[in-house]
Amino acid sequence: MRILVTGGAGYIGSHTVRHLLDRGHQVTVLDNLSEGHRAAVPAECLHVGDLKDIDFVDHLLLVHRIDAVVHFAACASVAESVADPAKYYRNNLVHGLMLLDLVRRHGIRKFVFSSSCATYGVPQQIPITESEPQKPINPYGRTKLAFECALADYAQAYGIGAVALRYFNAAGAAADGSIGEDHHPETHLIPLVLKVALGQRPRIDIFGTDYPTADGTCIRDYIHVEDLAVAHSLALEKITPGDWQAYNVGIGHGASVREVIRIAEEITGKTIPFQECPRRPGDPPILIADAQKIRQELGWQPRFPTLHAMIETAWHWHRQHPDGYPK
Repeated sequence: MRILVTGGAGYIGSHTVRHLLDRGHQVTVLDNLSEGHRAAVPAECLHVGDLKDIDFVDHLLLVHRIDAVVHFAACASVAESVADPAKYYRNNLVHGLMLLDLVRRHGIRKFVFSSSCATYGVPQQIPITESEPQKPINPYGRTKLAFECALADYAQAYGIGAVALRYFNAAGAAADGSIGEDHHPETHLIPLVLKVALGQRPRIDIFGTDYPTADGTCIRDYIHVEDLAVAHSLALEKITPGDWQAYNVGIGHGASVREVIRIAEEITGKTIPFQECPRRPGDPPILIADAQKIRQELGWQPRFPTLHAMIETAWHWHRQHPDGYPK
């Protein structure tokens, strides 16, 4: 397939681009490099631009004869979305709708959307199935849900085959250590913990120690970034024009913040100091996926099912790239 990957120079996008190329697809990457990195994708694939530039995106779709889109480009910080919801509605929803209209105009029939378990909010049941009511509790989750609704309606009305992958907490890095996670500022737990191990931060902050969990800290379902990449590829291959599907992508069991720190200490051989802090707004206590649907319907199976393997590959990347990608 000839695939446009928006946000393809970002963390999950770059791993997906590599996997799609390995599968023999022709990949065009669109990224404004606000979060992504040139060094994360092959130079010949990368086109630097913004989704809001309709003419530029229209040109890419036409010249590269795109027949499928994988849409990652979005803002993705819960805390920032609470502080600046306008940025999230503009980037995640408005610009996404502009892309969808171009997809419709060009007759593209395959669209995979990078969604999130944040659309569920505080779930009524654990593990979370795709039938769980979607009641997001922060602007980030609400923008992801709003775009899901639009995508489902476009699929039904205009014959677009669409899949939303609601994934849980991405972690890890490429097994060969060549690409990994590099955000500025960094907000994700595992890379922050590893920066403490590298001596780049004095400690890790634990936000909330009074949650209704065994050790009082939040529990999350971590999924290796390369397993996420495979999920996107499988979704593209199985999409049927006019059909809409949503899939959870997670391992099916969770780890608390304290457990992440403990495993990171085992892998790095370093003591990782921490500081207990008040809860952050918008953080559900427990998020664990029921991923049976994607396993059964798409044949997806994780290659890195343990948190130990995820942190180990992440540590390999961070040791080789202590300052991240070349600036």
